[in-house]
Amino acid sequence: MDMTWLDIWKFHGAALLAGCAIDWIMGDPLWLPHPVRLMGAMIAGMEQRLRGWAEGTGKKGQLQAGVILAASMCIIWWCVPRAIVDVAEHLWPAWAWALLLLAEGFLCSLMLAARGLYTESMKVCRSLEAGRTEEARYNVSMIVGRDTSVLDEGGIARAAVETVAENASDGVIAPFLFMALLGPAGGTLYKAVNTMDSMVGYKNDRYLYFGRFAARLDDLLNLVPARLTGVLMVLGAWVLPGMDGAHACRVFLRDRKRHASPNSAHGEAACAGALHLRLAGDAWYFGTLHKKPYIGDDHREIEPADIRRANRLMFFSEGMMIFGLAVLILLL
Repeated sequence: MDMTWLDIWKFHGAALLAGCAIDWIMGDPLWLPHPVRLMGAMIAGMEQRLRGWAEGTGKKGQLQAGVILAASMCIIWWCVPRAIVDVAEHLWPAWAWALLLLAEGFLCSLMLAARGLYTESMKVCRSLEAGRTEEARYNVSMIVGRDTSVLDEGGIARAAVETVAENASDGVIAPFLFMALLGPAGGTLYKAVNTMDSMVGYKNDRYLYFGRFAARLDDLLNLVPARLTGVLMVLGAWVLPGMDGAHACRVFLRDRKRHASPNSAHGEAACAGALHLRLAGDAWYFGTLHKKPYIGDDHREIEPADIRRANRLMFFSEGMMIFGLAVLILLL
């Protein structure tokens, strides 16, 4: 296809809009091989080999092995999707542009998690509303990393709300932003870094040095998306019925840094303020109690319907991103 760089960007943007629609309709079918699962398998395999190479080299060797892992994953997941898209654009006949747009849109949909996040969190909501606490506890264990056996009904609902609020950034807004700027390869690059952080970015004896570079890189890539997510959720609280925009703004500005990660609390703070809830606080992970500050104000008891409200904030935030991209495509 003979197109200018602006035409190419608009094409990628249109494919991203199609990807959002595909994600809303399909989500992530369990029968379909997902790139993130492939990323996870690659990370696990490379970790095993790199640890063998760095064995006996101490902290410096582990740091170097972690840098090699991160650099390799970034190069692979930037170059391969980019090459596939570029080859397809040049080889496919001009009349097949609609088919190419749908194919690229499908790839974009795999990087977005709005439908999946809604589906899994609403399982928790419906189980709680039906009084099936053990089922709700199991469902929430599928989407959080903390120990769920110690959670009561309020704790289960709170964990689901926190998951939606936090993952609205790294599961929806961040990949959308990277794909809007850099095309599908930007989305796969972001997902590769985010997956590395979720697998090796822990501050424990095993990953303190090996996973440090991946964790810092993930922090860097999420600096803008996390803050943008918080701002969009505050805006949503002003617009959506039953939410408090003024309080969302106050809590967002006050509590958005109350987390060990520089990015994780922005969405949670905006959501907590919008719903007049207190989120976060101490949590159990792998049998160990982790002390964490609270986010938001304890104005009322949390209820299952708050999971539904958090999802509305998440979808509003994505909708604003879609609207902004669509306007740019039409105006440029």
